[in-house]
Amino acid sequence: MTATLTNNNDVKVLRALARQVAAIAAKPVQNERRELWRKHNSLERTRPLVIIGSYMPFFHEVLPWDKLECSDPSARELEWLLQQLVWRDRLNDDSIIEPFITVPPVRASLSGEERWGAPIRFIHSTENRGAGIYAPPIKNEEDIEKLLPQPHLIDEAASAERLRKVQDAIGDIIDVHPDRSPMYSGQGRADMSTDTARLIGLEQFMLYMIDRPEWLHRFQSIVRDGVLRQHQQAEEAGDWRLFNHHNQAMCYCRELAGPGEHFNPVQRKDLWTFSASQETTLVSPAMFDEFVLEYQLPIISRFGLSAYGCCEDLTRKIHLLRKIPNLRRISVTPWADVAKCAEQIGNNYILSWRPSPAEMICMGFDPERARRLLREGLNACKDCHADITLKDVETINGRFDDLVEWVRIAKEVAEEFA
Repeated sequence: MTATLTNNNDVKVLRALARQVAAIAAKPVQNERRELWRKHNSLERTRPLVIIGSYMPFFHEVLPWDKLECSDPSARELEWLLQQLVWRDRLNDDSIIEPFITVPPVRASLSGEERWGAPIRFIHSTENRGAGIYAPPIKNEEDIEKLLPQPHLIDEAASAERLRKVQDAIGDIIDVHPDRSPMYSGQGRADMSTDTARLIGLEQFMLYMIDRPEWLHRFQSIVRDGVLRQHQQAEEAGDWRLFNHHNQAMCYCRELAGPGEHFNPVQRKDLWTFSASQETTLVSPAMFDEFVLEYQLPIISRFGLSAYGCCEDLTRKIHLLRKIPNLRRISVTPWADVAKCAEQIGNNYILSWRPSPAEMICMGFDPERARRLLREGLNACKDCHADITLKDVETINGRFDDLVEWVRIAKEVAEEFA
């Protein structure tokens, strides 16, 4: 990789997109949304806010990878990122487009294997975007010795080269900042649950709670301590920034500075964190508490505010989540009982309702059906500080305008519950 992009067409494409993103980020509506989220996330009454989840698998239908204009692989990745921001603006949901982008670091590893020293392999389906399976490297009790929690290491030369490439191409149009966050951060990397299931296998994870509880406690202790150690090292190195907030929504509130308010080093107590345990959705509340939550608590509690839950049903576990001292947002998924969750959550937390994307749009879009389902869901949590996230939208059947219309309807219905 050269330190600059050498293909003039690639640079031309990226600069045109960067101008679009910069213009979008400068719209007054972005500040209006920031203030809405500050109020909402600080438990002040607003209308339910509406966003399309940041993970947008349907985007391959909007812009297939082979239709990208850039030729350099790194330029294509940047083009993909910028295009998603441009298209997200067209959705007109309550997402905020920031006036900067970040460039991830090239992280180093002691072992040459990512994350835990033991190779986590994912066996892909031969079908395009088909399913796959993880091949866990920890198969026997003695394999626990293979675990090698990684320190916070960044390949400085490679990271600087990656950053210069982006800054040279578009840095005079939109701010470009280096992301130096630790490897064990962000969705699926610091919650422990995701990596535990990948390292020992999902079925084994659940079975070991009965068959090998002492061994599983030892395993979870190693993973917890590895995450904590790496987070502390990143903090001591000054490598956390405000754009390292994570809450699966917009990270504005009264209590913490927003993602782009400054770019100086911060501590974990200045940041939102996100955690979940999708892998234990079928595990009893007691086992979830013993083998997952108790190990997550020391990690979560070092941050300023936290959000909990992704796609798992937390209906029977909300009482346990109250142990999280900085908890602010709780996920209520398509499989959860919205009314029962709302009764438990009350006004103490944000109820982040995630309606079923299959019912809303993936299996065909019926505006009146969507309107009815939205009213039913919001009525169940009308006494809560609720917002709506339509996430994991696998397909829109090639009809982007349907998704735009869904957002319009959702915001219209939300106004009824302001």
